[in-house]
Parts: sequence; structure tokens; C-alpha cells
Amino acid sequence: MICDGCSYANARRETKKRQTCPFCRHPVPRSKEEIDKNNNKRVAANDPIALMQMGMDYHKKGENVAAVDHLTKAAELGFVEANFKLAFFYEKGLGVEEDEKKALYHYEEAAIGGHCDARYAVVFHEMQNNRSERAIKHLIIAANLGHDHSIKVLKMFYSGGRISKDQF
Repeated sequence: MICDGCSYANARRETKKRQTCPFCRHPVPRSKEEIDKNNNKRVAANDPIALMQMGMDYHKKGENVAAVDHLTKAAELGFVEANFKLAFFYEKGLGVEEDEKKALYHYEEAAIGGHCDARYAVVFHEMQNNRSERAIKHLIIAANLGHDHSIKVLKMFYSGGRISKDQF
């Protein structure tokens, strides 16, 4: 137990001290320049999350070629979300030539990594290629991961007689 004076002194010291990050204990940046400096350090260190964030910042600015470069680096480092976003860029032709095969590849990589939305996107590619059995398997996996749309589609398939209760 500590006295009220010590408690008061500690509270005053804490309020005067600059707030720190709870994870790395570095001071929280106060300006946009400090934030950009920290992000650039993270990008230089090949932090996949920072690379993806930088890529999405470039996308917001309309610089899709730079966005694809950063997303590609993040995907190569194994960041699943970057694969998912990169698949979308290839699907829509943003900063790269439209390429369904590369889009599907990145959707599948993200799906293998556990990305529910990517697995749901793979379902539509499988359905377009008349591979409904594979599509249903992907739907079941996505539903088991908690993807709401997959559950709804499976219910529709079940009510339409396309899948059995055992598969569901």
C-alpha cells in the first residue's frame, strides 16, 4: 500500500510524461511528419503490414502501379491480406493488366492462409468454371471459418437440393 502523497506524485509524473505506445514503449507520434517517418522506417524494414498500408495509401492517391509494388512485396512476405488486395487489383486491372489467372492465384493464396473473403471469391471462380463440387467445398470451409455469406449460400443450396444435410 502506498500513501496518498506518493500516489499523487506518480499521477502528476504520468500526466507530464509523453504518452507511449503500449507495445514498443516509444513516444506516440504527435504530427503527420512523425507518423510518416515511423511508417517509412517500417517499410524500409520490410514490415508486411506497413508495406500493405503504404500500398493502400498509394491506391487512394491514384498511384496504382506503386500500390501494386508494395502489395506484391507484402504478399511475398506472407501477409494474407496483401494477397487478397492484390487479387482485387489484378481482377479489376488497377495498376496492372487485367489478369484472371493471377487474380485467382492470389485469391487462392489468401484462402490457403485463412482469409474468408478470399475463399468466398474462389467460390465464384469455381462456379464460373463449372466446378460446383469444389465451390461447395470452399463454401463449407468459409462457413466453418464464420463467413456469413457462405452460410447463406449453403442454406440456399441445401433448400434447392444441391447439397445434402451430410455435406452441410
